[in-house]
Amino acid sequence: MERVGFIGLGNMGRPMAANIRRRQFPMTVFDLAPGPVAALTELGAESAPDAGAVARASDVVITMLPGPREVSSTVLGPVLDNAKPGALVLDMSTVDPETTDALAKACAERGLGFVDAPVGRLAAHAERGESLFMVGGSDADVARARPLLEAMGSTIHHCGGPGAGTRTKLVNNYLAILLCQMNAEALSLATAFGLDLSKTLEVLHGTTATNGQLLVNWPNKVLKGDVQPGFAIDLAHKDLSLILGAANAARVPLPMAAAGREAFTAARARGMGGQDFSSMLDAQCAAAGVAPPRLPR
Repeated sequence: MERVGFIGLGNMGRPMAANIRRRQFPMTVFDLAPGPVAALTELGAESAPDAGAVARASDVVITMLPGPREVSSTVLGPVLDNAKPGALVLDMSTVDPETTDALAKACAERGLGFVDAPVGRLAAHAERGESLFMVGGSDADVARARPLLEAMGSTIHHCGGPGAGTRTKLVNNYLAILLCQMNAEALSLATAFGLDLSKTLEVLHGTTATNGQLLVNWPNKVLKGDVQPGFAIDLAHKDLSLILGAANAARVPLPMAAAGREAFTAARARGMGGQDFSSMLDAQCAAAGVAPPRLPR
Protein backbone atom coordinates (compact mmCIF):
# COMPACT_ATOMS: atom_id res chain seq x y z
CA MET A 1 0.00 0.00 0.00
CA GLU A 2 1.49 3.33 -1.06
CA ARG A 3 2.10 6.11 1.43
CA VAL A 4 -0.07 9.14 0.68
CA GLY A 5 0.78 12.78 1.27
CA PHE A 6 -2.09 15.25 1.43
CA ILE A 7 -1.52 19.02 1.19
CA GLY A 8 -4.55 21.29 1.68
CA LEU A 9 -7.14 20.32 4.29
CA GLY A 10 -9.90 22.83 3.65
CA ASN A 11 -13.66 22.27 3.38
CA MET A 12 -13.13 19.65 0.67
CA GLY A 13 -9.62 18.42 1.39
CA ARG A 14 -10.11 17.51 5.04
CA PRO A 15 -13.00 15.07 4.54
CA MET A 16 -11.39 13.58 1.44
CA ALA A 17 -8.12 12.99 3.28
CA ALA A 18 -10.07 11.50 6.17
CA ASN A 19 -11.79 9.04 3.85
CA ILE A 20 -8.44 7.90 2.47
CA ARG A 21 -7.07 7.45 5.97
CA ARG A 22 -10.13 5.41 6.97
CA ARG A 23 -9.11 2.95 4.26
CA GLN A 24 -5.90 2.50 6.26
CA PHE A 25 -3.56 4.15 3.77
CA PRO A 26 -0.47 5.42 5.61
CA MET A 27 -0.65 9.21 5.35
CA THR A 28 1.33 12.39 5.97
CA VAL A 29 -0.55 15.70 5.93
CA PHE A 30 0.16 19.42 5.88
CA ASP A 31 -2.02 22.51 6.09
CA LEU A 32 -1.45 26.05 7.32
CA ALA A 33 -4.40 25.67 9.71
CA PRO A 34 -3.70 23.46 12.75
CA GLY A 35 -7.31 22.35 13.32
CA PRO A 36 -7.72 20.09 10.28
CA VAL A 37 -4.23 18.70 10.74
CA ALA A 38 -5.19 17.69 14.28
CA ALA A 39 -8.36 16.05 12.96
CA LEU A 40 -6.29 13.89 10.60
CA THR A 41 -3.68 12.97 13.20
CA GLU A 42 -6.51 11.74 15.40
CA LEU A 43 -7.29 9.30 12.59
CA GLY A 44 -3.70 8.09 12.56
CA ALA A 45 -2.08 10.35 9.96
CA GLU A 46 1.30 11.91 10.60
CA SER A 47 1.72 15.69 10.38
CA ALA A 48 4.53 17.37 8.47
CA PRO A 49 6.00 20.85 9.02
CA ASP A 50 5.80 21.82 5.35
CA ALA A 51 4.98 20.63 1.84
CA GLY A 52 8.53 19.50 1.17
CA ALA A 53 8.41 17.14 4.14
CA VAL A 54 5.18 15.67 2.82
CA ALA A 55 6.83 14.98 -0.54
CA ARG A 56 9.87 13.34 1.05
CA ALA A 57 7.63 10.97 3.00
CA SER A 58 5.15 10.04 0.27
CA ASP A 59 4.75 7.82 -2.78
CA VAL A 60 1.68 9.78 -3.93
CA VAL A 61 1.35 13.49 -3.18
CA ILE A 62 -2.18 14.93 -3.33
CA THR A 63 -2.78 18.68 -3.48
CA MET A 64 -6.16 20.29 -2.82
CA LEU A 65 -5.45 24.03 -2.78
CA PRO A 66 -7.42 27.25 -3.41
CA GLY A 67 -6.10 28.26 -6.83
CA PRO A 68 -3.30 28.44 -9.42
CA ARG A 69 -0.93 30.57 -7.35
CA GLU A 70 -1.02 28.21 -4.37
CA VAL A 71 -0.76 25.10 -6.54
CA SER A 72 2.18 26.42 -8.57
CA SER A 73 4.14 27.65 -5.55
CA THR A 74 3.59 24.34 -3.76
CA VAL A 75 4.09 21.78 -6.53
CA LEU A 76 6.66 23.51 -8.73
CA GLY A 77 8.78 24.28 -5.66
CA PRO A 78 8.70 22.17 -2.49
CA VAL A 79 6.91 19.10 -3.87
CA LEU A 80 9.00 18.54 -6.99
CA ASP A 81 12.22 19.49 -5.24
CA ASN A 82 11.64 16.81 -2.62
CA ALA A 83 9.62 14.13 -4.42
CA LYS A 84 10.74 10.51 -4.32
CA PRO A 85 11.88 8.99 -7.63
CA GLY A 86 8.82 7.68 -9.48
CA ALA A 87 6.33 9.45 -7.21
CA LEU A 88 2.88 10.43 -8.44
CA VAL A 89 1.51 13.96 -8.10
CA LEU A 90 -2.30 14.08 -7.94
CA ASP A 91 -3.67 17.61 -8.09
CA MET A 92 -7.37 17.95 -7.26
CA SER A 93 -7.47 21.76 -7.16
CA THR A 94 -9.51 23.88 -9.55
CA VAL A 95 -6.97 25.79 -11.64
CA ASP A 96 -6.52 27.07 -15.18
CA PRO A 97 -5.32 24.81 -18.02
CA GLU A 98 -2.02 26.71 -18.21
CA THR A 99 -1.18 25.74 -14.62
CA THR A 100 -2.13 22.09 -15.10
CA ASP A 101 -0.12 21.86 -18.31
CA ALA A 102 2.91 23.35 -16.53
CA LEU A 103 2.59 20.80 -13.70
CA ALA A 104 2.27 17.89 -16.12
CA LYS A 105 5.33 19.05 -18.09
CA ALA A 106 7.43 19.57 -14.96
CA CYS A 107 6.51 16.15 -13.58
CA ALA A 108 7.28 14.43 -16.88
CA GLU A 109 10.69 16.11 -17.04
CA ARG A 110 11.53 14.66 -13.61
CA GLY A 111 10.19 11.18 -14.33
CA LEU A 112 7.19 11.62 -12.03
CA GLY A 113 3.59 10.64 -12.70
CA PHE A 114 0.91 13.30 -12.87
CA VAL A 115 -2.87 13.22 -12.68
CA ASP A 116 -5.27 16.16 -12.54
CA ALA A 117 -8.52 15.18 -10.83
CA PRO A 118 -10.60 18.21 -9.85
CA VAL A 119 -13.68 17.50 -7.80
CA GLY A 120 -17.34 17.72 -8.65
CA ARG A 121 -20.18 17.94 -6.15
CA LEU A 122 -20.13 19.61 -2.75
CA ALA A 123 -18.49 19.46 0.67
CA ALA A 124 -21.39 17.36 1.98
CA HIS A 125 -20.65 14.76 -0.69
CA ALA A 126 -16.97 14.81 0.24
CA GLU A 127 -17.91 14.08 3.87
CA ARG A 128 -19.87 11.01 2.73
CA GLY A 129 -17.22 9.81 0.29
CA GLU A 130 -19.48 10.59 -2.66
CA SER A 131 -17.34 13.06 -4.61
CA LEU A 132 -17.15 12.97 -8.40
CA PHE A 133 -13.76 13.27 -10.09
CA MET A 134 -12.95 14.56 -13.56
CA VAL A 135 -9.62 12.94 -14.28
CA GLY A 136 -6.83 13.68 -16.73
CA GLY A 137 -3.72 11.53 -17.09
CA SER A 138 -2.18 8.51 -18.76
CA ASP A 139 -3.87 5.16 -18.33
CA ALA A 140 -1.05 3.98 -16.06
CA ASP A 141 -1.07 7.05 -13.83
CA VAL A 142 -4.87 7.05 -13.53
CA ALA A 143 -4.83 3.35 -12.62
CA ARG A 144 -2.32 4.15 -9.87
CA ALA A 145 -4.49 6.97 -8.55
CA ARG A 146 -7.77 5.05 -8.80
CA PRO A 147 -7.69 3.34 -5.36
CA LEU A 148 -7.34 6.76 -3.73
CA LEU A 149 -10.08 8.29 -5.86
CA GLU A 150 -12.34 5.35 -4.98
CA ALA A 151 -11.66 5.98 -1.30
CA MET A 152 -12.78 9.60 -1.68
CA GLY A 153 -15.64 9.38 -4.14
CA SER A 154 -18.28 7.35 -5.87
CA THR A 155 -17.87 8.51 -9.48
CA ILE A 156 -14.67 8.66 -11.55
CA HIS A 157 -14.59 9.93 -15.13
CA HIS A 158 -11.31 9.52 -17.02
CA CYS A 159 -11.71 12.46 -19.39
CA GLY A 160 -8.46 12.09 -21.35
CA GLY A 161 -4.77 12.85 -21.04
CA PRO A 162 -3.15 15.30 -18.62
CA GLY A 163 -5.16 18.52 -18.46
CA ALA A 164 -8.46 16.98 -19.58
CA GLY A 165 -9.76 16.86 -16.00
CA THR A 166 -9.06 20.55 -15.41
CA ARG A 167 -10.67 21.57 -18.68
CA THR A 168 -13.76 19.47 -17.95
CA LYS A 169 -14.02 21.01 -14.47
CA LEU A 170 -14.09 24.53 -15.94
CA VAL A 171 -16.95 23.55 -18.26
CA ASN A 172 -18.82 21.99 -15.33
CA ASN A 173 -18.31 24.98 -13.05
CA TYR A 174 -19.31 27.40 -15.77
CA LEU A 175 -22.80 25.90 -15.69
CA ALA A 176 -23.01 25.24 -11.94
CA ILE A 177 -22.02 28.80 -11.00
CA LEU A 178 -24.10 30.62 -13.58
CA LEU A 179 -27.13 28.53 -12.65
CA CYS A 180 -26.89 30.04 -9.16
CA GLN A 181 -27.20 33.53 -10.61
CA MET A 182 -30.04 32.52 -12.93
CA ASN A 183 -31.88 30.85 -10.04
CA ALA A 184 -31.33 33.95 -7.91
CA GLU A 185 -32.82 36.20 -10.55
CA ALA A 186 -35.76 33.88 -11.17
CA LEU A 187 -36.69 33.46 -7.51
CA SER A 188 -36.26 37.16 -6.75
CA LEU A 189 -38.69 37.84 -9.60
CA ALA A 190 -41.12 35.25 -8.24
CA THR A 191 -40.88 36.90 -4.82
CA ALA A 192 -41.54 40.35 -6.30
CA PHE A 193 -44.59 38.87 -8.05
CA GLY A 194 -45.87 37.64 -4.68
CA LEU A 195 -45.73 33.97 -5.69
CA ASP A 196 -45.59 31.12 -3.20
CA LEU A 197 -42.06 29.66 -3.16
CA SER A 198 -43.08 26.03 -2.65
CA LYS A 199 -45.59 26.13 -5.47
CA THR A 200 -43.15 27.93 -7.77
CA LEU A 201 -40.51 25.26 -7.14
CA GLU A 202 -43.08 22.53 -7.75
CA VAL A 203 -43.77 24.02 -11.17
CA LEU A 204 -40.11 24.54 -12.05
CA HIS A 205 -39.15 21.00 -11.04
CA GLY A 206 -41.83 19.68 -13.37
CA THR A 207 -40.39 21.39 -16.45
CA THR A 208 -37.07 21.65 -18.24
CA ALA A 209 -36.45 24.86 -16.27
CA THR A 210 -35.20 22.90 -13.28
CA ASN A 211 -31.51 22.32 -12.63
CA GLY A 212 -29.26 20.53 -10.17
CA GLN A 213 -28.54 23.62 -8.08
CA LEU A 214 -32.23 24.42 -7.64
CA LEU A 215 -33.23 20.79 -7.11
CA VAL A 216 -30.38 19.48 -4.94
CA ASN A 217 -28.23 22.20 -3.43
CA TRP A 218 -30.52 25.15 -2.77
CA PRO A 219 -33.16 23.35 -0.65
CA ASN A 220 -30.33 22.24 1.66
CA LYS A 221 -28.59 25.61 1.76
CA VAL A 222 -29.96 29.11 1.13
CA LEU A 223 -33.64 28.14 0.92
CA LYS A 224 -33.46 26.79 4.46
CA GLY A 225 -31.39 29.76 5.63
CA ASP A 226 -28.02 28.00 5.67
CA VAL A 227 -25.41 30.20 3.98
CA GLN A 228 -22.33 28.56 5.55
CA PRO A 229 -19.96 27.85 2.69
CA GLY A 230 -19.99 24.46 1.07
CA PHE A 231 -18.58 26.38 -1.91
CA ALA A 232 -18.05 30.06 -1.22
CA ILE A 233 -18.94 33.02 -3.42
CA ASP A 234 -15.25 34.00 -3.34
CA LEU A 235 -14.28 30.64 -4.85
CA ALA A 236 -17.06 30.81 -7.43
CA HIS A 237 -15.81 34.27 -8.45
CA LYS A 238 -12.27 32.87 -8.72
CA ASP A 239 -13.51 30.02 -10.91
CA LEU A 240 -15.41 32.37 -13.22
CA SER A 241 -12.20 34.35 -13.64
CA LEU A 242 -10.33 31.15 -14.52
CA ILE A 243 -13.08 30.19 -16.97
CA LEU A 244 -13.00 33.57 -18.69
CA GLY A 245 -9.21 33.53 -18.91
CA ALA A 246 -9.17 30.04 -20.41
CA ALA A 247 -11.97 30.93 -22.82
CA ASN A 248 -10.11 34.05 -23.94
CA ALA A 249 -7.00 31.95 -24.57
CA ALA A 250 -9.11 29.57 -26.68
CA ARG A 251 -10.85 32.53 -28.39
CA VAL A 252 -14.27 31.38 -27.23
CA PRO A 253 -16.64 34.24 -26.32
CA LEU A 254 -18.57 33.71 -23.07
CA PRO A 255 -20.75 36.80 -22.57
CA MET A 256 -22.93 35.15 -19.91
CA ALA A 257 -19.86 34.22 -17.88
CA ALA A 258 -18.65 37.81 -18.01
CA ALA A 259 -22.02 39.13 -16.82
CA GLY A 260 -22.23 36.45 -14.14
CA ARG A 261 -18.83 37.33 -12.76
CA GLU A 262 -19.94 40.94 -12.31
CA ALA A 263 -22.92 39.73 -10.28
CA PHE A 264 -20.56 37.75 -8.05
CA THR A 265 -18.30 40.80 -7.81
CA ALA A 266 -21.28 42.81 -6.56
CA ALA A 267 -22.07 40.16 -3.95
CA ARG A 268 -18.47 40.25 -2.73
CA ALA A 269 -18.71 44.03 -2.48
CA ARG A 270 -21.65 43.48 -0.12
CA GLY A 271 -19.34 41.46 2.14
CA MET A 272 -20.87 38.12 1.13
CA GLY A 273 -17.76 36.49 -0.34
CA GLY A 274 -17.46 33.96 2.48
CA GLN A 275 -21.05 32.73 2.15
CA ASP A 276 -22.23 29.73 0.16
CA PHE A 277 -22.67 30.50 -3.52
CA SER A 278 -26.37 29.67 -3.25
CA SER A 279 -26.67 32.88 -1.24
CA MET A 280 -26.45 34.76 -4.51
CA LEU A 281 -30.21 34.59 -3.95
CA ASP A 282 -29.88 36.91 -0.96
CA ALA A 283 -27.61 39.27 -2.89
CA GLN A 284 -30.08 39.43 -5.77
CA CYS A 285 -33.05 39.98 -3.45
CA ALA A 286 -31.18 42.78 -1.68
CA ALA A 287 -30.58 44.43 -5.05
CA ALA A 288 -34.27 44.02 -5.92
CA GLY A 289 -35.47 45.27 -2.54
CA VAL A 290 -37.41 42.12 -1.67
CA ALA A 291 -37.11 39.74 1.28
CA PRO A 292 -35.19 36.57 0.37
CA PRO A 293 -37.58 33.62 0.20
CA ARG A 294 -37.21 30.59 2.42
CA LEU A 295 -38.88 27.20 2.46
CA PRO A 296 -41.09 26.47 5.48
CA ARG A 297 -39.33 24.54 8.23
